[in-house]
Amino acid sequence: MQLDIPFHLENLIGGNFIGPLSGKFIDNINPATGEVYGQIPDSNQQDIQAAVHAAQKAFPAWSVTSLENRFQVLNRIATLIDENMDALALAETNDNGKPLWLSKQVDIPRASANFRFFATGLMHFAGESHSMEDKSINYTLRQPIGVVGCISPWNLPLYLFTWKIAPALAAGNCVIAKPSEVTPVTAFLLGKICKEAGLPDGVLNIVHGTGNHCGEAIVKHPSIKAISFTGSTRAGAHIASVAAPMFKKLSLELGGKNPNIIFADCDWDKMMKTTIRSSFSNQGQICLCGSRILIEASIYEKFKTEFVEKTKQLSIGDPLIDQHKQGAIVSKMHFDKVMNCIKLAKEEGGNILCGGNSITPTGRCSGGYFIEPTIVENLGPTCKTNTDEIFGPVVTLQPFHSTEDAIELANATEYGLAATIWTQDISKANLLATKVESGIVWVNCWLHRDLRTPFGGVKNSGVGREGGWEALRFFTEAKNVCIDF
Repeated sequence: MQLDIPFHLENLIGGNFIGPLSGKFIDNINPATGEVYGQIPDSNQQDIQAAVHAAQKAFPAWSVTSLENRFQVLNRIATLIDENMDALALAETNDNGKPLWLSKQVDIPRASANFRFFATGLMHFAGESHSMEDKSINYTLRQPIGVVGCISPWNLPLYLFTWKIAPALAAGNCVIAKPSEVTPVTAFLLGKICKEAGLPDGVLNIVHGTGNHCGEAIVKHPSIKAISFTGSTRAGAHIASVAAPMFKKLSLELGGKNPNIIFADCDWDKMMKTTIRSSFSNQGQICLCGSRILIEASIYEKFKTEFVEKTKQLSIGDPLIDQHKQGAIVSKMHFDKVMNCIKLAKEEGGNILCGGNSITPTGRCSGGYFIEPTIVENLGPTCKTNTDEIFGPVVTLQPFHSTEDAIELANATEYGLAATIWTQDISKANLLATKVESGIVWVNCWLHRDLRTPFGGVKNSGVGREGGWEALRFFTEAKNVCIDF
């Protein structure tokens, strides 16, 4: 199939690609060049109403479509994503600024894996039955909710878009999906792929626009019965304040300020290589990045010296050139935010060990948004740099003197998404895994993701879990049926 990208993207509503009903569009900017290279619909409640109408019309048939047919359609979507890898990866990089090699190795393969995983999972998803001593039997039905809303972020555009859409469709729902207005193109292309794969009209509706207009309309619409959102804690709090009084189901995957806890007995080479990756992958724009690096005091100086040295070796520049490990920050607004955070770190007394500056590449990327990987030390655990999410290529170093000290530092924020622990002592690892306030704990690794496992955070990092049966349970309603005999 041909995945052409028009200058003016369109919404997918009821199986048709149409412009915004208001006629208004928003500029789409390539962050590596700073240039406008397209426009997207500035959709509002009228567009959402049209999408809901289409979804409601499609739901009766899709909700009773056989598991085998749903499996075939979703699997076909996965296959088409794989077949169009190069086009999708290039679109993702142009939209987001991440290196092209990263889009090819991580983002697009994971998008197809999401569809394939839930296509397979729905064939094994089963209810429960309970016998009451030969008097009666109870069984649980898992039925689709109806029309659901899926709102995804800009950092892993197609990866996280499909992470929500795939289980929602697998469970038999119809979806109103809003990608980030900052990175819309691969979502638009996914709409084309879904039509080619034979997904019935109206089952998936993709509506572009801002959070204030399009996202707000999704959250407020009374016929949208569940909201799955990934994004900032501030936006998540607002969504909860609107949706909770309407008794909508909510899944909120929010921010992180993740500790990376390094003990002296770690596998040094593996730890160092992984810590570079967990600090600066995708320019630090992954909610799972370890932005607070806690190092046992006895190895602090050794770690600092080598970590700074290896960080300085990370090449930054045009994301279309494979040798570059760091690409552009996603937008001018986010670029300014990260630079202001670096300024604040200095004002709080932080010592910049490396980075801290914007850079201007030569050639086509001279107008892009690039920031050096930045390492800061000498900041206390309660300062803003160590407690507020930056979501960029900025990490802090803090020494600790005992296991108890490490736990206290790890828990010294309002976030609780992920943590990484480096030690050869399994007893110590188990202790920290239970004591650290986090929804995900990696021991001697980072970002090893088994899609069967629950994903989500505690405290200000969110509500609910995604992945595996957790996702399929979220996108269904449980109904108990009791039969007396």
